[in-house]
Amino acid sequence: MSSKAQHAQGLLLFRLHNDRQFALGTLKIRELVPFRKVTPMIQSQPGVKGALTIRGQTIPIVDMAEVVGNGPIPEDRLDDAFIVVTDCQRKTVGFLVSRIDRIIETNWRNIQSPSKSLGPNVFITGTVEVDEKLVQLMDVELLLERVYPSTNTRVSVTDVDRERLKPLNILVVDDSRTARKQLTDVLSALNIPFAVTDNGQKALDLMHERANQGEAVDILVSDIEMPGLDGYELTFEVRSAPPLAKAYIILHTSISSEISVSQAKQVGADEALTKFDAKELVMSMLRGAERLSQQPGS
Repeated sequence: MSSKAQHAQGLLLFRLHNDRQFALGTLKIRELVPFRKVTPMIQSQPGVKGALTIRGQTIPIVDMAEVVGNGPIPEDRLDDAFIVVTDCQRKTVGFLVSRIDRIIETNWRNIQSPSKSLGPNVFITGTVEVDEKLVQLMDVELLLERVYPSTNTRVSVTDVDRERLKPLNILVVDDSRTARKQLTDVLSALNIPFAVTDNGQKALDLMHERANQGEAVDILVSDIEMPGLDGYELTFEVRSAPPLAKAYIILHTSISSEISVSQAKQVGADEALTKFDAKELVMSMLRGAERLSQQPGS
């Protein structure tokens, strides 16, 4: 078993019409398409410009700048615009941006969490220095939540299943505020206790702290793409530390990719799920509870 976190992370650098530069992980991107006229949609959400058929699939086209509050791309700049086709959270969506700059390679250890002073409603999950300037990583999950609000954060379980999860120490870690809320809403609705943090290093520190107190984390639900310590390396570090290693690890990612699932298994994760299906997540946690109950000393 070896850590996958040292692999390069591709980032697409692009600009909105105010010329501000942002980045998006290439694992979430299916392709880049020069702007073409879209078909308007009736009763669409603000920011949804219409629909477009690309490679035989009709997808919604969303003006990223309008969703984040910078106003739509001016009509006279559309000819130079691009559509970034993303595959994220089980949705294929085309995001309209003003300009594509380039693709760079970095590592999650070079990406910093955004400052708390920016407030809770910023559309970024981290920053990275490129050519001596800070570039912000766009929070696609928050963008999607604004356009397509979640409706599947509740799930019914039997009283027996609920009681199987209640005694366990559950830790949730995700750099996206939206994803954290989705995850914790599910557990809160079921009245299941949990701890939550926003990056991999904090999660690892907390797990060591809990283990030292004799309350090791039983189930870890972690995002993959996170600043500093990503989900792959967090998993590797947990599996490499005997006091932590028994945790049932669920990597929970917005990336709809067989590659991410394969890498999750290689670093020692028990499961890898694509966001966001509340029932699927709870069933995964119940499988973890069952596995833990079969361990010696349980």
